[in-house]
Amino acid sequence: MMRSLWTAASGMISQQTNVDTISNNLANINTTGYKKESAEFKTLLYQTIQAQSTDNNGDPKPYGIQVGLGVRNSAITSQYTQGALTETGNDFDFAIQGKGFFMVETADGRIGYTRNGSFQMAIGTEGLTLTSSDGYPVLNTSGEAIVISPEYSASDLVINELGEIAVSDENGDVVSLGQRIGITQFNNPAGLEKGGGSLLFATDASGGPRLEAEDATLVQSTIRQGYLEGSNVQAVDEMVNLIVAQRAYEMNSKIITATDEMLQQANNLR
Repeated sequence: MMRSLWTAASGMISQQTNVDTISNNLANINTTGYKKESAEFKTLLYQTIQAQSTDNNGDPKPYGIQVGLGVRNSAITSQYTQGALTETGNDFDFAIQGKGFFMVETADGRIGYTRNGSFQMAIGTEGLTLTSSDGYPVLNTSGEAIVISPEYSASDLVINELGEIAVSDENGDVVSLGQRIGITQFNNPAGLEKGGGSLLFATDASGGPRLEAEDATLVQSTIRQGYLEGSNVQAVDEMVNLIVAQRAYEMNSKIITATDEMLQQANNLR
């Protein structure tokens, strides 16, 4: 009976993590570029009660008797499916269609990756710099900040579907600036480290970044100017998952109550 207490407790702990994951999905349902997370589970050790078992006639059965000792959370994985695109009309909002990620340089010098294309132009001593909403410089295909000469204004910029940056001069002609927004892909995006603020960081599990502009084997992503990618969270699915998780939590708590009552009865025997 003590075994059932710990087994049910492990179920309650795991389902609490499941509920936490679902609540995080619902909390980020309107977060630009957010990707849904799912909790995954594994069984714990099994205890062998009998190596061999027999039927009522004493004949051996082809299997033994083992009792499981509960469950644990094995991983929380992100599902990198495409989110819906929403038109904003902002010239510095960009949505990625495909498997790519924008590159930004964080305050500590690390390179972060994001699907959140809500950018802005910051005025500096060298001209205009394309930055994220947090002020981090957006990087080009060379891994450098995208800086526009001060002779051009933000309204002159033209960015095509490949991320190539050009300006419209006074004659209405489009002149390329020789820069392109850097878009990268990963062999295993689920292995990326989440850093908060919609930023992700490369790890050994994700593999190194693969620059689309330099890797001909990759399917090229396209950039939609004036759009943002919404989250891929489906509210109905999350509510159903929440109900299932709550019921599983409730059943495990009832197992603890039933086990406690059985122990009480055993203790009262005289």
